[in-house]
Amino acid sequence: MPPGPPPTGPGGGGKGWLWGLGGAVVASAVWAGVLFATGGFEDETKADLAGYRYRTNLCTPTDTQPFEDAGYEQKDESGSSSTSTSNPQHSSSENAALDSMTCNIDFEPSGSSSSDYSSVWLYTTASLHKKTNPGPEFEAQYRSYEDQKTSTYSYEVSPVSGLGDEAYVVKQNNSSSSNNGAYVILAVRDGWMTYQSTWSQYVSSSSNGSAKTPEEATELLKKSAKATLEKMKE
Repeated sequence: MPPGPPPTGPGGGGKGWLWGLGGAVVASAVWAGVLFATGGFEDETKADLAGYRYRTNLCTPTDTQPFEDAGYEQKDESGSSSTSTSNPQHSSSENAALDSMTCNIDFEPSGSSSSDYSSVWLYTTASLHKKTNPGPEFEAQYRSYEDQKTSTYSYEVSPVSGLGDEAYVVKQNNSSSSNNGAYVILAVRDGWMTYQSTWSQYVSSSSNGSAKTPEEATELLKKSAKATLEKMKE
């Protein structure tokens, strides 16, 4: 009768165990690579919304007192009941990645006549960035205005202190002889919340009034923004 197979010694069993362990390690490494490549590992970074909340109507917390103190009042709704343009106007959108809100208000000098076509438009937007940090690109977004120049106008961008984590004001410099207005943007970032308020003013040639200077408009926007941002946390 032929002899049977030799018994397996301890050395052979050890090699089999090591090969099995090595295969498991390789498989784990490959699987980890797949997870990283496909986004299987969740990003643990949570959005820093700094206490701000989504509002369906951004006009509710928008503070207009500084403009009223400066001699402006909201224009009445114009047109018939079926075609009237509401003032103020607002819109909003809530999304898993980004919440956006807008409020547009049309002002006029207090006590102005029907023949006075002077107006101030206040455009306000606020966004809650819930997936992407807007910080790294925020300043560059507004610095880009400095590259927008023509023969009659240019933009000046300056940092503003006392609002959020960072804030900038964009002032339009217009050398045209027919310039009868002012255009100023105030932008604020607080955590992953971004806010922009724009002052756009036009003074008609028939008006007895005059446009605010960019510096005066900036101060009004700053006062409004400070109060508005506080209300957006309530």
